[in-house]
Amino acid sequence: MSYVKIWIHAVWTVKNRMPLLNHDARENLFTHIHNNALEKEILMEVVGGHNNHVHCLFRLKNNQTIENVMQLIKGESSFWFNKNNLSQNKLNWQKEYFAVSVSESKVDVVKKYIQNQEEHHRKKTWDEEYTEFITKYGFKVIKG
Repeated sequence: MSYVKIWIHAVWTVKNRMPLLNHDARENLFTHIHNNALEKEILMEVVGGHNNHVHCLFRLKNNQTIENVMQLIKGESSFWFNKNNLSQNKLNWQKEYFAVSVSESKVDVVKKYIQNQEEHHRKKTWDEEYTEFITKYGFKVIKG
């Protein structure tokens, strides 16, 4: 038996960063993403976010890739959201996403951060968070 414990913090946005996830819609969406992930044997720990983006923390199993998990989560969740008419606007996700590994010692910190997105975004905009994420993890922004 293989033993794998790789924690991933992933973040993705609504297409064009449209703020169409109002409080009730996002709570329903986050609950659905969490439950659907578990049904698909994705070891989802927590899902949260704000009006234009989603954060999640999950563990990879030995037969999963980040790309595969993200396709399953994002594709199904936008279909479900639109089918259930949770907004007057159609939900589409941006193609890209952030994904970084999380050490076992930081899992609780990241989990709390994801659970407190409402409070976090009273102090910091998505653009500020995005810039901080790019800088903190050394991502190169490619234009064009």
